[in-house]
Amino acid sequence: MKKKFLCCCPSLIPSRETACFYLLCVLIALYMLAGAAIFSSLERPAEVKAHQLWERRLRDFSHEHNINCKDLKSLLFHYEEARTAGIRAERGRALWDFPGAFYFVGTVVSTIGFGVTAPITGTGKVLLVFYGLLGCSATILFFNLFLERVITLLSLMIFWCHRRRTGNSGLLGRAIEDNGNEEWKPSVYQVTLILFVAVLLVACGAASLYSAMEGWTYAESLYFCFVAFSTVGFGDFVSGQRENHEDTWAYQVANCLLMLLGVCCTYSLFNTISVIIKQGLNWMLRTLAWMFGGIRHYRLQLRPLFKLCFSDSEPPICYCEDDALHSQQVQAAPSSGYCMMWHSCVPDAIGKCLWMRVKWKQCATERQTEEPLQNKNRIIVHMRGI
Repeated sequence: MKKKFLCCCPSLIPSRETACFYLLCVLIALYMLAGAAIFSSLERPAEVKAHQLWERRLRDFSHEHNINCKDLKSLLFHYEEARTAGIRAERGRALWDFPGAFYFVGTVVSTIGFGVTAPITGTGKVLLVFYGLLGCSATILFFNLFLERVITLLSLMIFWCHRRRTGNSGLLGRAIEDNGNEEWKPSVYQVTLILFVAVLLVACGAASLYSAMEGWTYAESLYFCFVAFSTVGFGDFVSGQRENHEDTWAYQVANCLLMLLGVCCTYSLFNTISVIIKQGLNWMLRTLAWMFGGIRHYRLQLRPLFKLCFSDSEPPICYCEDDALHSQQVQAAPSSGYCMMWHSCVPDAIGKCLWMRVKWKQCATERQTEEPLQNKNRIIVHMRGI
């Protein structure tokens, strides 16, 4: 009935891609839960400590300057609104002049979104929706085309190195065109390693520039590079926001180029890593299928034994009083390959046997190795004794 039901409803049987999708969803959920537990245990105590320190400073300031705490909090609330318009305690560069607006649209179409600059007017917010929809789509297409060309270039370089190492003669272009004779292909692990090194070099070079121009430590600069290049964009560190950066055109141009190069390389690295993750998911599915198949195989083999041990009804009994049939055996079940043989029998008053010992062996082995029985009163019983 189960097989007929599955045949009638083939859509209930997931394909490999669907199973891979479900497994990926489960792993991502577990990964997020583990990350939430780790970061909560690390950052929550610091958050509580910061809130306690801030409340203590507000009380001390209000008592020292004889200011109502409620009025002070109202002033701070207005300052938080002013930060959205770009007002800072320390004066920075203009946010909505042409270079500032260009920096803003760059963070929009690259999906970084630092959050330092945001439109205030209603018209600007509505326009941003349509502008970002078209700009982000075009930028993703640009990233994909960039990835294709990077993969092609790296494949040619790896192929050329492989040809040089193996010492084969012939032109590179002719060897590439002859796909039937050339079976070697670059590994995704090699491409991933090269892209990782490229991202690391770009990040280290950009961190050196940001550390010198922004006054950050080198570790903070590396952290900013990862947040910016991966398009996460928390906004806790933002480059090019100081007042003296308005006159440094070379730094602004270098900042934009580094952002573009870093995002493209990191996007390519993420794509190659996703291919490796998919290979790992396929391996996990094959392993789970192998384990399930083994469990099902052993369950089918042990099913007749469980039926024999826990059955309440008594199946028919086969008697054999002839000494010539002492070497014959009867299988307990057609699918199990096991036999049950009565070694000793004592006839009772009604002519049946009272069993003394039951022996289980594989039928093939029993037929080859069983020694001739000496006693004449031998009874072979099918499936179950009395």
